[in-house]
Amino acid sequence: MAVPLYQAKAEFFRTLGHPVRIRVLELLEHGPCPVRELLAAIEIEPSSLSQQLSVLRRSNLVSATRDGNTVVYELSTPDVAELLRAARRILTEMITDQGELLAQLREPEVREASA
Repeated sequence: MAVPLYQAKAEFFRTLGHPVRIRVLELLEHGPCPVRELLAAIEIEPSSLSQQLSVLRRSNLVSATRDGNTVVYELSTPDVAELLRAARRILTEMITDQGELLAQLREPEVREASA
């Protein structure tokens, strides 16, 4: 029996639910990148990066090619980069809305303090 679409989507978002994986995907938005550059940018243990890259490979979000001793990763589709940009837009709106709410919440305190 096939997995329901909502369940497949939940699994997809669980795959994205790790800060290192998100950071790797963000770095790969700019094009293919060798592991050594990912390590330098993220500053984690090589074994931890390897584990997170493995998860991303299994989910087909990234692909890897070998160039001699160097493994180079890239996004499997430009849609991944678009998803990250959409997440940034959504977060920006959420933070803006929270800022407006915070300003509204502080208004009575300002009035009470000046009275």
